[in-house]
Amino acid sequence: MSRAAAKARERGGAAPGALSAIRVDPADQTPLYLQVRRGLAKAIQEGRFKPEEALPSERDLAGLLGVSRVTARKALDALSREGVVVRRHGSGNYIAPRLEQPLSRLTSFTEELRQRGFTPSSRWIRREVAPALPEELLALGISPSSRVARLERVRLADEVPMAFETSVLPAAFVARPEQVKGSLYEYLREQGFEPVRALQHFRAVNAGPRHAKLLSIPRGAALVHVTRISYLADGRIVEVTQTFCRNDYYEFVVELRR
Repeated sequence: MSRAAAKARERGGAAPGALSAIRVDPADQTPLYLQVRRGLAKAIQEGRFKPEEALPSERDLAGLLGVSRVTARKALDALSREGVVVRRHGSGNYIAPRLEQPLSRLTSFTEELRQRGFTPSSRWIRREVAPALPEELLALGISPSSRVARLERVRLADEVPMAFETSVLPAAFVARPEQVKGSLYEYLREQGFEPVRALQHFRAVNAGPRHAKLLSIPRGAALVHVTRISYLADGRIVEVTQTFCRNDYYEFVVELRR
């Protein structure tokens, strides 16, 4: 084992074997740092690293791959900008968390994260009650004079932006939206309006300027757009939520039985 590999192991970083498939070719016209970035991204995508696992330091990574520290730093910088790697000041570089969300159970974002050991939080953009727009009247099945609560926020896991979410609900269910602090479903449960079933629709989209900025991703990056319509036990629609999920962090899982 090389000295760099031994040090990486001692420091609790990724096992050198996870980096063994990365090949850097000086004869390739692609800049070295992009070769390293591409190799690391592929290794992460293939599951050679676990979420929250520490990567080797810049110095150790350079030694393991036979490149300069500048090259290693630029590769890690690129992965950090893309949200694949989380840089923690004074601690190192870590694989960003990934959320596997089953589709057979009605749960909230907050519940899913807590069950997996992440710390959920929200960066609120808007919480208001206002007259319903025509498309909201149609989606919620409410009368033309109705008012709605609109909630917009970025959802985070361990301070990493995971999704942008917009929820619209009849104001009768959320009269004071500023009281929604964390889980919307917990709030609805406390008010006696807990959803019991939901329909979800999925489609692939590309991040526009606003979503790219809010989620700290490049413009045009892949997103999963999820539309959820939730119902009360009496059949009334309680929410319509549009969620734009980062494709590099989310996996949706469905169990099928014959």
